[in-house]
Amino acid sequence: MLSHEPNQAGQAAQTPSLLTLDHSATEQFVHRLGWPTYRAQQILRWLYQGRVREVDQMTDLSKAERALLNDKTTVGRSRQCRVLQADDGTSKFLIGLDDGLTVETVLIPDGRRLTLCLSTQVGCTLDCSFCLTGAMGLKRNLKAHEIVDQALTVQDRLEPGHTLSSVVLMGMGEPLANLDAVSDAVTRLTNQRWGLGISAHRITLSTAGLASRLNEVAALGVNLAVSLNASTQEQRAMLMPAVNRLFPLKTLLDACRAYPLPPRRRLTFEYVLLGEVNDQEADARRLVKLLAGIRCKVNLIPFNPFPGSAYQRPTNGSALRFQTILKQAGVDTFIRKSKGRDVLGACGQLGDLPGLLTPQPPSRALTPAEAGC
Repeated sequence: MLSHEPNQAGQAAQTPSLLTLDHSATEQFVHRLGWPTYRAQQILRWLYQGRVREVDQMTDLSKAERALLNDKTTVGRSRQCRVLQADDGTSKFLIGLDDGLTVETVLIPDGRRLTLCLSTQVGCTLDCSFCLTGAMGLKRNLKAHEIVDQALTVQDRLEPGHTLSSVVLMGMGEPLANLDAVSDAVTRLTNQRWGLGISAHRITLSTAGLASRLNEVAALGVNLAVSLNASTQEQRAMLMPAVNRLFPLKTLLDACRAYPLPPRRRLTFEYVLLGEVNDQEADARRLVKLLAGIRCKVNLIPFNPFPGSAYQRPTNGSALRFQTILKQAGVDTFIRKSKGRDVLGACGQLGDLPGLLTPQPPSRALTPAEAGC
């Protein structure tokens, strides 16, 4: 599934890069060069569909045009990437940014499917107590090209014939706290003419519950997942204090009920099961009442421990009992498999913990069996 790509020497960091430009800015750039407008789409296709790293790889431009581009700009792809390989085939990518920070993204195999989990911030502005990323605090928002470059970097390492099945914006960070960049990134991910061409139906945006911005997700055409994790206001205040102060449980659920769901689509509610905290049968019954009247499904996520956490993983029995209560009430409910736990790549485990992991860059491509494809 993955193959190793050596680093290449780049131009000066201060040179403006093509990848930072959206469609409109790319058109303006080629106009300043005195080129026709169609050159913008040529360049964008090379960036996102050709995944070039050097201007000289844009072979439908003349040598003189490539020389001019080389003089004026760079491509702007990330040059640093380490891959941590989990025993279950999950791959965690540590991608270096221009300012020395690192962003993490995860590729998850499941049978013949490949799901890519993208980050939208370095760290997180929220303080959910069961999430390692929240313990980092917010380093900064990612720019649109830094979000999309995660997908390009992973695609560079896929073996021929292997493609992404779905994309989830639920890695490091809160997507709705960086909505402008996320919206731009979704455009680049979904555009069929020059972008990556991923259907919006195959992209899910996961939020901790910034209720005032939910309707803006609808305009993107992607699926919406809401991280609920509590069956009472008091529980949610303890587990997710920052977002719950802004948008209490009732406010969030009212916004979910008002969300303009397209026909045949459902909201997803994510519920992290914390052993002996929110995994009791009473919690499940309260959750059924909270979700009444909302066209939805529920993903139960058994807590993935990380160093320093005060919580514990629920027993299999408690998770199954919780699921049964919801299903018997008519709520489609799934227990999500934990993937990548041994490299801190599972849900809630992304974050900066120096010394806990020893990265080993891959020296070979994964076999189809390892990739689950």
